Amino acid sequence: MRTIELTAENDFRRLDVFLSENTSFTRSHLRRLVDDGNVTVNGKTVTKAAAPVKADSRVSVALPEEIPLNVPAEDIDIDIVYEDDDLAVINKQQGLTVHPANGVNTGTLVNALLFRIKDLSGINGVLRPGIVHRLDKDTSGLLVIAKNDAAHVELQRQIQTKQCRRIYVALCEGVFKEDNGVVDQPIGRSRSDRKKMDVVSDGRSAQTHYTVLRRFRDFTLVQFELKTGRTHQIRVHAKWLGHPVVGDRTYGYAKQKFSLNGQLLHAAKLTFTHPATGKEMTFEAPLPDYFSKVLSVLDKSN
Repeated sequence: MRTIELTAENDFRRLDVFLSENTSFTRSHLRRLVDDGNVTVNGKTVTKAAAPVKADSRVSVALPEEIPLNVPAEDIDIDIVYEDDDLAVINKQQGLTVHPANGVNTGTLVNALLFRIKDLSGINGVLRPGIVHRLDKDTSGLLVIAKNDAAHVELQRQIQTKQCRRIYVALCEGVFKEDNGVVDQPIGRSRSDRKKMDVVSDGRSAQTHYTVLRRFRDFTLVQFELKTGRTHQIRVHAKWLGHPVVGDRTYGYAKQKFSLNGQLLHAAKLTFTHPATGKEMTFEAPLPDYFSKVLSVLDKSN
């Protein structure tokens, strides 16, 4: 039995909300852990997912022994930019889903990792081995993968405490007026379409910093830095700003100027402290060719 120790920085109205915000487990998986008596708050077992959590509370999550993995290893080409005994850093290509879901257990980054990396952490369960954080299917760029549970817990802690820096580059519709700013708007399920996320008053807190890198005639190249990690956060906040990400057919314009397979959003830089050595590590991934080609077209028409 393995245990994750967490501390609540603020009050939370629900235990499952706190756990969802501070781990990468699904809400349904967390509720099962609570229902099974695997979660304690200040040393007392809590079996109600709706139980409140007060600031400074100590929350422990006991993780049952791993179930044998039932996801097949597949020879899918992936770019491993760094690897050691504790972790790996992947430059994920656009179009690759990170982990199996909804009954589909092939063709994902997890399948590729199982083929190319001998050991992966088991904390996230049988469908998400090694997955510390995620990128949308059509978002490219850097991800850190944990190869053992100690590394996984430490990397998740760094994300929880905002010590892990995640910087993205996106091409957005329209021209930004401000050179930089902060979007601090809560994100939750859209009230009109439950498959989408949206800025909603009762959503989970979400903060995104942005800096303009370059302005074109009708577009803006923008750097985004995540301070929280909500689903589709940058894409939702970009839409809220009135400047959706180019190529985003979920949150962007119905008519797109360029023929693209997904949004022009790239996880360009990742900084964290190595969980074993304590050394700060920074990785950068260049823009994909299809992204650079669009910028070249805009250069010529500017």
